[in-house]
Amino acid sequence: MSQPAREVPARFFPSFHGQDFQGQEWLRIRLGVLLGVGLLWCWMGLQAGDLPKVGDEARNFSLRDAGGKEVELKGLWSRGPVVVLFLRGYPGYQCPLCTKQVLDFRGKAKEFGDLKTKVVLVYPGPAGELKQRSSEFLASGAKELPENVVFVTDPDFGVTKEWGLRWEAEGETAYPSTFVIDETGKIRFAKISMTHGGRTKGMEILGEVKKLSGEG
Repeated sequence: MSQPAREVPARFFPSFHGQDFQGQEWLRIRLGVLLGVGLLWCWMGLQAGDLPKVGDEARNFSLRDAGGKEVELKGLWSRGPVVVLFLRGYPGYQCPLCTKQVLDFRGKAKEFGDLKTKVVLVYPGPAGELKQRSSEFLASGAKELPENVVFVTDPDFGVTKEWGLRWEAEGETAYPSTFVIDETGKIRFAKISMTHGGRTKGMEILGEVKKLSGEG
């Protein structure tokens, strides 16, 4: 005589509905997020390995100023400390944070001059529109720069890429960065912002330059 079929409790079968299904979906989402974060950290690690850092020898470059005169970085640092600021250029607009930073450093130009220090502002962008955009930037508030504050343009992001500072994302241009270089060409201070903000202040960098002469 056959036995009646026994009903197997639902917990013995995998559920694709309700709470169990939601739990599986949540688990998949968490794994995806963890994987994404891991890949991001790996990418950032690779990027960090290529970025200029304190103790490195600065990469020399020759770029033209607003008047078309060629400016060689090595020629500047051989005569005294140099502060190099990489700006964002024109990411679809003239960056107000760049203008604010440049005005701040321009306001400290005399103090930098007293320390025999040059400030170099690097404005990158596509070569075809660089003259127009850089002129607009200077006219927007950064014009009439003192003699020891030098504004140069970086066609097609050539130097920006060599320094590892090209921000390869839609609507982006370069990582805003500040470097202090001593008379031997060594980087003595480096700050690279991975956002639009996080900028250095003129007073902060004056303090770093003073350390080179033992005044800080």
